[in-house]
Amino acid sequence: MASLRELRTKVKSIKSTQQITKAMKLVAAARLNRAQERIFSARPFADKMELLLQELAYLVSAKNGNADYSHPFLQAREGSRVDLVLVTADRGLCGGFNANLIRRGMQFIREHPDSDVRLWCVGKKGRDFFRRFYKKIENEYVGVFQKLSFAQADIIGRDLMDTFLKTDTRAIIFLYNEFKSRLQQKLTLRPLLPISEFPAAKPRWDFIYEPNRAEIIEELLPRYVKGQIFRILLESQSAELAARMAAMDSATKNAKELIASLTLTMNKVRQGNITKELAEIVGGAEALQN
Repeated sequence: MASLRELRTKVKSIKSTQQITKAMKLVAAARLNRAQERIFSARPFADKMELLLQELAYLVSAKNGNADYSHPFLQAREGSRVDLVLVTADRGLCGGFNANLIRRGMQFIREHPDSDVRLWCVGKKGRDFFRRFYKKIENEYVGVFQKLSFAQADIIGRDLMDTFLKTDTRAIIFLYNEFKSRLQQKLTLRPLLPISEFPAAKPRWDFIYEPNRAEIIEELLPRYVKGQIFRILLESQSAELAARMAAMDSATKNAKELIASLTLTMNKVRQGNITKELAEIVGGAEALQN
C-alpha cells in the first residue's frame, strides 16, 4: 500500500487536473453557444439560396425543353477517382470525436478498393494520422477552426471546384460529424459534387431575372457549394465543442470519484498508523512496568 505522503501527492495532482478539466468544460460550453448561434443564423440564407436555385433550375429546364440542366456541377460522372474530404479537429481531448472519423475514413477506403480515393484533410488530427501510411493525400488544411469564417470555406470550395472541373473525379464526398445536440453527434458521409440530389421546384411566382436565369445559376452554384462547405465546417466545429464539453465533464466527475476513493484510502492508512503507534506506546508502557 502507498504511503500517506504518496497518497497526498496523488490527491493534490488529481485536484489540479480536475481544475483544468472543469475550466476546459466551461470554455467549450461558452464557445459552443456562439457556434450554435452561427449555425442558426446561417440556415435561413442556405435554405433560401437552395430554394432559389431549385426554382431557377426548373425554369431553365422548362424553357430549354429538357429535364436536365447542363451545368457541370449537376451532371453525373463515370470514373475511378473519388475525392474524400475528411473533417477532423485540430486538437484532442474530445472523446471519440477524431477516432470515429478516422476509423470511418479507413473503412471508406477499404470499401472502395477499385477506386482511386484521394484524401483531403481538414484538421490536424486526420492529417497526422493518414500522413504516416496513406500516400494519396491531395491537400490539407490545418488551423481552420481557430478563427472559423467564410474565408476558409471560400478557399476550400475554390480548390475543390477547380479539382472537380479539371480532373475526371467521379464525386467529392465530405466525411464529418454533424451536430445534433450537446450530447449527440452524427457521423455523416455527404456527397457534395456533383449535386445529384438537387430537385427542380416549380416556383410560386415567375419573376423577371436579369441578366437571365442561366447566368444567375452559373453565378449562384459556386456560392451554393461554398455555402454548404461553410455549413459543414460550422456543424463540425459545434460537434467538436460538444464532444469536448462532454469529455471534460466526464473527466471532472471521474476525478471527483478518484479523489474520494484516495481520500478514503488515505484515512485508512492514517488510522492504521495511529493504531500502530498506540499499540507501540501501550507495549512500551507494559514493558516498563514489568
